[in-house]
Amino acid sequence: MTTATLTHTAALARLGHAFGDPTRARILLELREAPAHPSDLAERLEVSRQVVSNQLACLRGCGLVVGRPDGRRTEYRLSDPHLAHALGDLLRLALVVDPRCCGPECTCATGAPSGTGEEVAA
Repeated sequence: MTTATLTHTAALARLGHAFGDPTRARILLELREAPAHPSDLAERLEVSRQVVSNQLACLRGCGLVVGRPDGRRTEYRLSDPHLAHALGDLLRLALVVDPRCCGPECTCATGAPSGTGEEVAA
């Protein structure tokens, strides 16, 4: 097994940041299927072009997508083909989730008990 380096940790943190916003996560999943122009992404995701543009800038800054000039437009794609495979693996991942967790009253980060211990599969 390879020891995690600061580079590995930074890459995972960038992924976490990207997935922290539902629109960014949806853009990554769309680009997993095929490269796309911002206007096409905006239409498919039913958000404004400005929202898509802002989120693509963030994803570029995280190193997760790259743009390629296509005439007067820019086509975006995932920066690495391995990312498409990793996203597919994450989609197949089954998690046990406490339905009260990750909301405004979540105590997961503090380590405090979250209640009855009931869990559901997501």
